[in-house]
Amino acid sequence: MFENRISSVVVIGGGIFGTSTAVQLARRGIKVTLINDGPIANGASGRSLSWLNSSRMRSEPYHRLRMAGIDRYRTLAERFPGADWLSFKGGLTWDADDSSNEIVAAFEHEITLAYDALHLAADEVKTVTPGVNANAITPQGAIFNAAEGWVDLPSLIKLLVGEFSERGGKVITDAGAASVVIENGRAVGARTTNGAVFLADAVLVATGPSVPKMTADVGQKIDDGTPISLLVTTKPVDLALKAVLNTPRIAIRPGPNNTFALDSAWSEEEVGTLEDGSYRVRQETLDGLLAEASKVLEGNPKLELESYGVGRKPIPGDGEPVLGELQAIPGYFVAFSHSGATLGLIVGELLAYEIATGERHSMLATFRPERFA
Repeated sequence: MFENRISSVVVIGGGIFGTSTAVQLARRGIKVTLINDGPIANGASGRSLSWLNSSRMRSEPYHRLRMAGIDRYRTLAERFPGADWLSFKGGLTWDADDSSNEIVAAFEHEITLAYDALHLAADEVKTVTPGVNANAITPQGAIFNAAEGWVDLPSLIKLLVGEFSERGGKVITDAGAASVVIENGRAVGARTTNGAVFLADAVLVATGPSVPKMTADVGQKIDDGTPISLLVTTKPVDLALKAVLNTPRIAIRPGPNNTFALDSAWSEEEVGTLEDGSYRVRQETLDGLLAEASKVLEGNPKLELESYGVGRKPIPGDGEPVLGELQAIPGYFVAFSHSGATLGLIVGELLAYEIATGERHSMLATFRPERFA
């Protein structure tokens, strides 16, 4: 292992990227202060579908990074057998019955990557995964990916923060919007809204959808495609479904204590933004998500709303992760990406490596922030 070139780091952001990196740095013996604007996991990580996958089509480097991410969750699952917040029971996806249907092309692409995939007719789905209403599957069939899974990110983040604290890490919550302190062109710490300054050898900004704005404030451009997301959690219900479902009108992910998480593209479009920056979610939208979920589940069970979360979902403008040090500002690192759940553990590991050693990891080569300059 390379020796650490630094002794202290400030991490801004208490989501999966921030906490994962903080733990990895603490494991290296580096002094780390983790700062969050509110409670830990109060942002996008707290309302993520958290489907662990590398399905469908994307760039080869992004696919390889996601596969490494899934591998780290497999290792984690061995450490915590029987955990109710991490599961690998597969993923099932199908498309709408129209010209947008890409199931055959997606399946063929996954096969070329040796991604574990089965192309199934509707009546074959029950042979590989339970709980799905076969009548809801379109004539083009569905893809079942047996190696996929899900994680409950708040549970994982709680675990990571626990280890971080045990290793001497300092956690500061409810700090408001922190900013990076830059002196002589280099990041040297963070300042909270109450004026407190925490000096360090390097800073990681892992504030989800706020990353592009924070870098823009220091003259660095990151293209931003961030939309509004809405995640609904059901009341506990005894269902046979174990896989994650990704369907034309609804995505469903099992969760701890027999709950289910639901989201969709159409429901996000129905969220309104008020003048004060808060969000308006109509009851019809929530009821619609529950109804769409019922349609794709075996027996069309009645689902009831437990809670919902709404806010911005971080997605870079070109869809690819943005990871690593700002070339123009030494010591200023960023983590900004969709699929925070799938990438959470591996990104923390690789960023900690780069921050601690000063070496650039080859797996992050195409994801550098300077591509937007």
